[in-house]
Amino acid sequence: MNDELSALAEEYSEYSLKAEPTFAHMLGDYRYIDQFEDASRDAEDADIAARRSFAQRAREIDESELSSSDMTTLETLIYEAESSASVSEMRQAEFGIDPIFGPHLTPQLVFPQMTVETSEHAEKMLDKYVAFARHMDQSSERLQEGVANGRVNAEFAVTRTVETLDAMLEESVEDSPYLAIQLPGSFSDEERDAWSQQAAAIVTDTVKPALERYRSVVKDEVGPVARTNAEAGLFALNDGDLVYSRLVDKYTTLSMQADEIHHIGLEQIDKLAREYVEIAGPVVGTTSLEDIFAALRDDPSLHHTTGEGVVAASEAAFAKAKSEMGNWFGRLPQSDCFVQETKGGAVAYYFPPAEDGSREGTFFMNTADPTSWGTFEIEATAFHEGIPGHHLQIAIAQELGDSIPAFQRHAFISAYGEGWGLYTERLADEMGLYGSELDRIGMLKLDSMRACRLVVDTGMHALGWSRERGIDYMAANSPMTMHAIVEEIDRYLSMPGQAVSYMIGRLEIQRMRADAEALMGDRFDIKGFHDAVLGSGLVTLPTLDRIVREWSES
Repeated sequence: MNDELSALAEEYSEYSLKAEPTFAHMLGDYRYIDQFEDASRDAEDADIAARRSFAQRAREIDESELSSSDMTTLETLIYEAESSASVSEMRQAEFGIDPIFGPHLTPQLVFPQMTVETSEHAEKMLDKYVAFARHMDQSSERLQEGVANGRVNAEFAVTRTVETLDAMLEESVEDSPYLAIQLPGSFSDEERDAWSQQAAAIVTDTVKPALERYRSVVKDEVGPVARTNAEAGLFALNDGDLVYSRLVDKYTTLSMQADEIHHIGLEQIDKLAREYVEIAGPVVGTTSLEDIFAALRDDPSLHHTTGEGVVAASEAAFAKAKSEMGNWFGRLPQSDCFVQETKGGAVAYYFPPAEDGSREGTFFMNTADPTSWGTFEIEATAFHEGIPGHHLQIAIAQELGDSIPAFQRHAFISAYGEGWGLYTERLADEMGLYGSELDRIGMLKLDSMRACRLVVDTGMHALGWSRERGIDYMAANSPMTMHAIVEEIDRYLSMPGQAVSYMIGRLEIQRMRADAEALMGDRFDIKGFHDAVLGSGLVTLPTLDRIVREWSES
């Protein structure tokens, strides 16, 4: 690699790990184990300046001296630094109440996944809990800034977050996630008890009071001036159009307008309607789209009844996928991926392996309500979140080692990452992985959700749609249950723009493959294509397009 670029990439990698200590810990880097992210306005200002500087320094590098792989690193670094700074400049922390992935939920989602290898690490985790409490107080201050600036959340976010905080505050310390970290195996029972007592005291005396203060700000200061749910989208903010355009740029990595994305979504919905009639019609026994959706949504025989059944079906899907990987991919990850049941967090999600080998890849299935899982949607979900979806993509990137800079191995660029996950749901159909026509309907259902996202995300944030209109649209154009739809809509409202990355990324990867097939003809090799797509870490769609073109032309 070019020396100047290599040095800058290493500097950026180190900066990113220090700025995001939780992420560093999850990778198995324990240097910042005692720290938690700084959510203050001053820290945000400093981070914006630092990332702008990195992007500018990268732009000053002479591209004529760079190889193709060097250009991939350069382009990825500029995107990572610039998009992060551009979004941070929008001060979303001022209206940062998020009932799905808010800061108050970090302990439930992340702390139980954190490995702790030594007694020194265990002691520093106690400092991390104090730092987390400080983070919550900083988050409270940012919400107060939002109230002062007239930038606040909508009613649904306030209500749901307060309900969650109430439950968390009532939870006994012994049952809290703070005591569920993976302590060293060498710890004796006495050492575990002593550590747990110290952690419980910090949770009681420091963490819970910070959560109580955060709850008070959300309920008593934001609540009275919250936007109505009819104006829950960004369009209701004075600078909402600018905020949304920057988020769309970040999450698609393309120069796209909201109207353009909205139209693509409508086209995909129309296409799916025809596929439902073709694939689901014979299974359900009707060609009425409304009746097909009703059967998939309401027929109890098409839904799981136990968490054990959900996990077993997921593991069976993994087994089928693993048996076929060698026929479709030249490079396979060394790290394995396993299914784990959970009762909290998103409905399904993936945690990558730790680079130090202390943790394998994990696919989490939320079985708090097993009846919410259709028997037909388990396979498509498992293929997307695990194998051949996120696990192949992320584990392979990590295992590229020193051939690419650390920040490039660890970056998660949503259009590429989620686009690949959605691409693999259709790829699984080509691979013959779906067990039945009913399971193929699950592929359509998840496509419906991602197509609806293009319509409702742009609708609610750019086109003036109310929360209720978004809910109604998804109910009319997908077989999702009403509970799942409300959860999804609230997620889109809380994370503007992210939801459009899935289908936009999938369509772009499919286009790149079609272009390569047209150019190469009989010389096209699916293993080679997939290795080209997965062989450079997570990249932007324009960079991926260049990589695939160079592969096919060579």
